[in-house]
Amino acid sequence: MIDDTVLQLPRQKSGAGSSPARSAAREHRYDVDLLRLVCSATIMAGHVGALFIHATGNDPANGSGSYWAGHVAEAVNPFAVPVYFAIAGWAVLVGAPPRDGAHMRRRLVRNLVPLFMWTGVHLVWAWLRDRNERPMTELAADSLFGSVRPAYHLWFMYSYIPVIALLAFVVLLRAGRRPWGLGAALLAVAVAPSVLDTAGELTGREMPSSTWGFGFYALAYAVGGALLLSLPAGTVRVRWPLYVLLPLSMAGALWYNTQVHYVMPNAHLFVAVMWVCVLLLAARVRVPERWRPALRKLAGAALGAYLVHVLFVEEIAAPLVSPDLSGPAAALLLAVLLVTVMTLSFAASLLWGRLNLRRLLG
Repeated sequence: MIDDTVLQLPRQKSGAGSSPARSAAREHRYDVDLLRLVCSATIMAGHVGALFIHATGNDPANGSGSYWAGHVAEAVNPFAVPVYFAIAGWAVLVGAPPRDGAHMRRRLVRNLVPLFMWTGVHLVWAWLRDRNERPMTELAADSLFGSVRPAYHLWFMYSYIPVIALLAFVVLLRAGRRPWGLGAALLAVAVAPSVLDTAGELTGREMPSSTWGFGFYALAYAVGGALLLSLPAGTVRVRWPLYVLLPLSMAGALWYNTQVHYVMPNAHLFVAVMWVCVLLLAARVRVPERWRPALRKLAGAALGAYLVHVLFVEEIAAPLVSPDLSGPAAALLLAVLLVTVMTLSFAASLLWGRLNLRRLLG
């Protein structure tokens, strides 16, 4: 994911006392910090809401209060993953383009290490709780190629990492570099599904499915996000249509999830409209000075909170959810559980950040 160094843009300084080193000082993008924090929180809201939906079997006849409370929480969440792709695209193409292949490899490692570390943590915890659906060794092997339960929330990183790798590859080529290692990694990702299929046919064994790679929508969100987040301040002068479109698109998501198919795909018009509204409303927003230190600290902990939060969802929230709740009771319980999950997740992430474990645990 995006670290704090990526959230800074060059800021030119003038004056007799300025120097090249000082001129290269960077201005921190607090609006991007805000987006990271909002995305992490809304994804947690969606996962807590999903507990209420699953408790009813996604059928309002089994408990309309829990059913609708869960679906409302899910309806405000679809923009989060696309915004993560947008931040990634902005970071690679505008905010902090990679200098060389080695620089990009370090960025990729900062994503890969927490991905596999937390996959292992979730698998071990589920094994201790006797919740793994298959032997842990099989799940661990499959996780090399795609997300597995109980680490289901890590699915998007198998698309996120290839997207930033591809964009970085193009940036480096444009800069006159020859990133052979990055190109070889992208080629390996491209051919992995067919290699696994062929290996399965030759050996007669069931091979894991590789989900490394991305759909066109992920690349579109990344490149489009780079454009929107790099717009100068004041570009969007009339904002009231965004305040109208955002709740309308969320209402559309609620309709789609309850009347057409649950879960709505990321490559959907309602999601795209929601994504544009959130980005344009947040981009270049001025964060008051007194809030900036806390925002920066919490945004730095957002990835870690996201990676750990499913443990709290499963252990604390899930046992308390029931289909037999009235609408107000379900809404209140959902709000309490969400605050609890968010508080514990961010507290845990802040703790290991103080212990200098951020590169390991995100």
